[in-house]
Amino acid sequence: MSCDRHRLLLSGSVTTTRHRAERQQLNPDLGVLATQLLLSIQDELFRGLAEIGYDDLHPRHGAVLAYLDEDGIRATELARLSGRHKQIVGRIVDELEELGYVERRPDPQDRRAKLIFPTKRGLEQTVRGDEIVADIEARYAKALGGRTYAAFRDVLRQVVASDREQALAQA
Repeated sequence: MSCDRHRLLLSGSVTTTRHRAERQQLNPDLGVLATQLLLSIQDELFRGLAEIGYDDLHPRHGAVLAYLDEDGIRATELARLSGRHKQIVGRIVDELEELGYVERRPDPQDRRAKLIFPTKRGLEQTVRGDEIVADIEARYAKALGGRTYAAFRDVLRQVVASDREQALAQA
C-alpha cells in the first residue's frame, strides 16, 4: 500500500486535499522537505551565532549574510543570488547596517551605485557562521556517510540548477 501510494503521489494522480497533513508526514513533497531542512539549519546556525555574541541576527538576515563578500556586492546582485525582491534586500541591508554588520560605499565602477561591504563585525560573523555550517555539514556527512552526503549535495545542486534554468526559460 505504501509503495502504491508513493507511486500515485509521484505520478500527480492524487489531487485531493483530504488527509494532506498525513500525506506530508508520511511522504513529504520536495517543498516540505526543503523547508524542513532550511529551518533546521537556520535554527542551529542562528542559535549558535547567538551563543557567541551575535544575538541581534535573525534568519531573515541570512538572505544577505550568505552572499556578503569582502570585495563588496551590489544590492541587485544580492537580490538575484538570494531570490528575494530588491525592496526586501534593501530593508535587510538597512537593518544590518544599523546593527553594524555592513556598510554602503560608492561603487568605483559606477558612482551612482552602492556596494555593500561587511564591517569588521560582519566579517567576524561570516567566519563564525561558516564554521557553524561546516560543523552541521560534517555531522550530516558522518551520519549518512561521506559518499552518500556528497551525492546528496550533487543531486540537490542539480535540482536547484534545473529549477533556475526553468525559471529563466519562463522569464
